[in-house]
Amino acid sequence: QVQLVESGGGLVQAGGSLRVSCAASGRSFSDYSMGWFRQAPEKEREFVAAISRTGGSTAYADSVKGRFTISRDNAKNTVYLQMNSLKPEDTGVYYCAADRAWADYVANSARKSATYDYWGQGTQVTVSS
Repeated sequence: QVQLVESGGGLVQAGGSLRVSCAASGRSFSDYSMGWFRQAPEKEREFVAAISRTGGSTAYADSVKGRFTISRDNAKNTVYLQMNSLKPEDTGVYYCAADRAWADYVANSARKSATYDYWGQGTQVTVSS
């Protein structure tokens, strides 16, 4: 079992920055690839970013590429999502997720929510125009 707790969400103006964090507890954090997803009101949950077990491989949705950076600190059992140049369309609940991974790279399947075994409760990010 892995427990995930997100934090760092809030209200920010368009063009601003925010960093959300996800702290993991339970079994070995470095055994898991990690992903960030988001869900806006009345929309489906969508992939944002993913990172491999050691952080050497990452993937991003086209909508956030160049603006968001995913990283992890395995010593602190934490994954981060640094969000810059935020836009109103980035508004939503941001969820982190963990996938028990055997390889240290981000596969295409990392973009699918069904790939992940564990989820956090989410943190709200609101970007005002």
